[in-house]
Amino acid sequence: MTTLSILDLVLAASLVVALAILSILTNMGFARSLLIASLRTAIQLSMIGLVLKFVFENADYYWVGLITLVMLLLAGREVNSRQKHRLKGYSGYFIGLAAMTSSSFLLTLLTLIFLIQNDPWYAPQYAIPLLGMTLGNAMNGIALSLDSLTRNAVMSKNIIETKLALGFTAGESILEIKREAIRVGLIPIINAMVAAGIISLPGMMTGQILAGIDPWEAVKYQILIMFLISAAAGLGSLVAVNITALKLFDLRDRLRLDKLS
Repeated sequence: MTTLSILDLVLAASLVVALAILSILTNMGFARSLLIASLRTAIQLSMIGLVLKFVFENADYYWVGLITLVMLLLAGREVNSRQKHRLKGYSGYFIGLAAMTSSSFLLTLLTLIFLIQNDPWYAPQYAIPLLGMTLGNAMNGIALSLDSLTRNAVMSKNIIETKLALGFTAGESILEIKREAIRVGLIPIINAMVAAGIISLPGMMTGQILAGIDPWEAVKYQILIMFLISAAAGLGSLVAVNITALKLFDLRDRLRLDKLS
C-alpha cells in the first residue's frame, strides 16, 4: 500500500481551504464551520492514531475495555447534544447511552465472539474499528430519531392532547410521531445500503481493497458490517424513541413537554 506523506495531506487540505475561500467570496457562511470541522478531524484522527498504535502494540483486554467505555460515553454525549429539544437533566444522556450499549456494544460483542471468532476475541485490530463503525452509525440514527420525536411532539402538542381527551392512551396518541422518528433515524443507513456497490463503495471495503485484500473477502466483510450497523441503528433508535416517548408523559397519561429544555 502506498504511504502518504505530510505533503500529500497538505495538498488534500488545500482543497478544503479553497472551498472555505469560495464560501467567503460567495457569502455562503459555512467557511468557519468547515475549517473548524477539518481541524478537529485532523487533530482527533492523529490522536486516535497514536492511541491505537499503543493499544495494538499492547493488546490487553483492559486497554480495549477502556477505549470502548470512552467511546460509549462520548457517543452518549453527542446524541444528547444534537437535539433541539432534549430532556432536562441527565435523562437524555443516559437514554442515549443505554440505547447504544444495548445495540452497538451488544451486537459488536456477539459479532466478535460468534462470527469473526478471532483469538483473542477482543483483539483491538478487530474490536475497536468494528465498534467504531457500528457506534458511529447507531449514534447518528439515534440522534436523528430523538430529534424528530421531540420536535414533532412539540409541534403536535395540540393534536396529542386532543387524542388524549378523546380517550387515546399515551402510546396511541404519539404512535405516528414515534413511527416517523424511527423512519428518520434509519434513512441514512437505508440510503447507504441501497447505494452500496452501485453508486458508492463503502469505506471499509475500499480500505481493504487499497490494502491489497482480495475483493471478494472485502465484499463479505462489508456485507457483515452493513447488516451489523443497520441492526444497531434500528435497535438503538427503537430503544431510545420508546423510552423517551414514555418520559414525555406522566403516570396519568398527561403530556409533559415541560420535561424538555
